[in-house]
Amino acid sequence: MADVATLRPAGRDPVLARPRAGSGVARKVRRNASAHGFLIGAVLCFAFFSWYPMVREIIMSFQRTSLGVTSWAGWANYRRIFHDPTFWQAWRNTLEFTILALIIGYAVPFFVAILLNELRHARGYLRVLVYLPVMLPPASALLLFAYFYDPAYGLFNSVLHTLHLPVSQWVQSPGTRWPTTAMISVVIAATWMNMGGATLIYLAALQNIPGELYEAAELDGAGLVRKVRHVTIPQTRLILSMLLMLQIVATMQMFVEAFILTNGGAGVNGNTLSVVNLIYQYAFALSGASNYNSASALGVVLMLVLAVFSGAYLWLSRERG
Repeated sequence: MADVATLRPAGRDPVLARPRAGSGVARKVRRNASAHGFLIGAVLCFAFFSWYPMVREIIMSFQRTSLGVTSWAGWANYRRIFHDPTFWQAWRNTLEFTILALIIGYAVPFFVAILLNELRHARGYLRVLVYLPVMLPPASALLLFAYFYDPAYGLFNSVLHTLHLPVSQWVQSPGTRWPTTAMISVVIAATWMNMGGATLIYLAALQNIPGELYEAAELDGAGLVRKVRHVTIPQTRLILSMLLMLQIVATMQMFVEAFILTNGGAGVNGNTLSVVNLIYQYAFALSGASNYNSASALGVVLMLVLAVFSGAYLWLSRERG
């Protein structure tokens, strides 16, 4: 039998030939250095622009600032906003806007996407036409609707007058019964502005549905309504539920629509005042004196409500999954 030493390659020590323990870790770090760099940048951006303002808002909600002097106030700011009658009016208007936005703004993009998916000609041009309002600056789009809603010379009242129909005050309507004309007008403008993105998302989901499902439904004698009910909606349930949550979170933070259309957001007798509008009034415009601490307290309340809703949605979606 040959000696083991003679079988070893000359000049190589088996101990030295082993890879160093830390070389694999270093190689992985070098390979993922760019990914870690992007991750650190994203974390720093979130920490500076999202997490720090949230923590600062929570701290300010328990403070009182007077003439540049800050002191702890405990729950005083929360007691103040809860005893403010406009607090409950703002929440009622916000919930009204959210419900109307779900009835109008949530359903319309879905059915527009179904219509675009059924078309065979000029589909690309119609997609651009539907998405065009999203590319407009929100202020410009809302000023356009402010002209449409003008009671004296607005486009909508001119059309109604030409058709010999009664005209409306639109966003200047003083009505308070639900649903108010002013809030419906704000929802219509918001839907027109924001429906393009949701429509394209729905359209992408519809185009991923296998055509065999529709063919089987047609063989069973299903019409358009039954195909939508039994094929389209079940196949797009994930997208529908995700956009439902995003829309509720977005609509409960409604601000710019009512602010521009109703000259400050309050409307007539406060019928379009939202929670975010009330935060703005606390911070900048209420009684001519700013109160950032009360505004922070109301912002924390809104954040908690949205956090509870988002958590409940995630829990329900996990249970269903």
